Amino acid sequence: MTISFSAAAKAPASAVVVLGVFADRTDSRPADLDWVAIEARGFASKLAQVQFVEGASKDRTGLTAIVGLGDSAELDLNGIRRIGVALGRALRKHAVIATPMLEDLPNGLVAAAAAQCLAEGVVLGAYGFEKYKSDATPALLKKVVLVGSSARAWGPAAVRGAAIADAVCWARDLVNEPGGTLTPPELAKVAAAKARRVGLTVRVHTEAAIERMRLGGLLGVNRGSTNPPRLVEVIYEPTGRPTGTLALVGKGITFDSGGLSLKTGPGMMTMKCDMAGAAAVFGAMIALATVKPRARVHAWVPITDNMPSGDAVRPGDVLRIRNGKTVEVLNTDAEGRLVLADALSLASETKPDAIVDLATLTGACMVALGSSIAGLMSNNDEWSATVRAAADTVGERVWPLPLPADYKKQLDSPVADMKNIGGAYGGSLTAGLFLQEFVAADIPWAHLDIAGPAFLEAEDADHPRGGTGFGVRLLVELAQNFVPA
Repeated sequence: MTISFSAAAKAPASAVVVLGVFADRTDSRPADLDWVAIEARGFASKLAQVQFVEGASKDRTGLTAIVGLGDSAELDLNGIRRIGVALGRALRKHAVIATPMLEDLPNGLVAAAAAQCLAEGVVLGAYGFEKYKSDATPALLKKVVLVGSSARAWGPAAVRGAAIADAVCWARDLVNEPGGTLTPPELAKVAAAKARRVGLTVRVHTEAAIERMRLGGLLGVNRGSTNPPRLVEVIYEPTGRPTGTLALVGKGITFDSGGLSLKTGPGMMTMKCDMAGAAAVFGAMIALATVKPRARVHAWVPITDNMPSGDAVRPGDVLRIRNGKTVEVLNTDAEGRLVLADALSLASETKPDAIVDLATLTGACMVALGSSIAGLMSNNDEWSATVRAAADTVGERVWPLPLPADYKKQLDSPVADMKNIGGAYGGSLTAGLFLQEFVAADIPWAHLDIAGPAFLEAEDADHPRGGTGFGVRLLVELAQNFVPA
């Protein structure tokens, strides 16, 4: 799905014209519309509320849509993005829409920034994954025109927003693809091909290379699978001297059965989503080719599935991770941290200025924060604050969780350097403490447990049902403004 964004002094005759209306400003209501009838149909100018109205004027010859902007004092960039999502959903069956709403922004909102957020929202709202539906109804929306005397100045920002949203949609596609189709080699192939097309450097390491690299966690998890593992590196190099190097790590478990610690049937139903961290990292890297930050960004993505077989890793087995530490595996369903341990070790060896990893890691994080908020853990308060600020800017919610040093004893093992699980409670925290053991102590690192917001069972105001692409926009924002502490 490709939606183009352009600017013009007036709306094309073929476009559905979208007018924004504030709840607290009657002067924002077009006088030529029948507001008694509109309000009788339930329209109250609430944020992102959309209503179609018929009626022509000298400026509008066809269908008109009005969208609520809420109270003018409360409208912000995240609200504009949500408005875009609502428009993308409501108008996905119309080929061309045009809107002058960015000409009258309150609260000092910058029109260019608003144009980027609106474009992001429209593209995200129009998204649908219908590849396997025999009665698919694909979106018809192809063009959005921003109308206004200064609209041409907003065009590049809108194009940038659409490119970021396209990357989110691609990440959603990856997450929504069945695990039996998107095997580890296939995910590596698809991601590498797309990255190369946009000019990024890609290295795909096969099983033989992974063995030479001594990635014991990745190899151990892969033992139960008939599909070989992959490790994918994607590198973005800026023009000119980089402001610093940011490393990204994404968990790429293409399907998680739990291994010999087998999940329940219901618990396995959505486990194609266990590579959502990998999808977010890949999507962010694709977007960086358009955004062009001044930082260097190096992504590491370990990929396998987690399956039971006659030679699958057994509870009690001991694996040796890339950095030399040994891990007693007591629960084969705590596999994501094992593959991340190898990738974090590799990333640390390259001495980046900071690291972020994303993973659908623990159900415990969902118990703590629900399905809409990711857990944020870090070894550095300043870096944690930076990551959280980026999340707030793009409207992807995270919440800080601690890494209590005294909880680390829960990972003590009688036969190895550590176990891969802690006690019955605080599972997201002990998982974070486990990962911290594979990050060099002098490198700022943040772990994002995205188990909740990466995949939704029902549509919400911001995301569709299924894969959400959570984390792509956060990582792009982080890279775009990255300067080492």
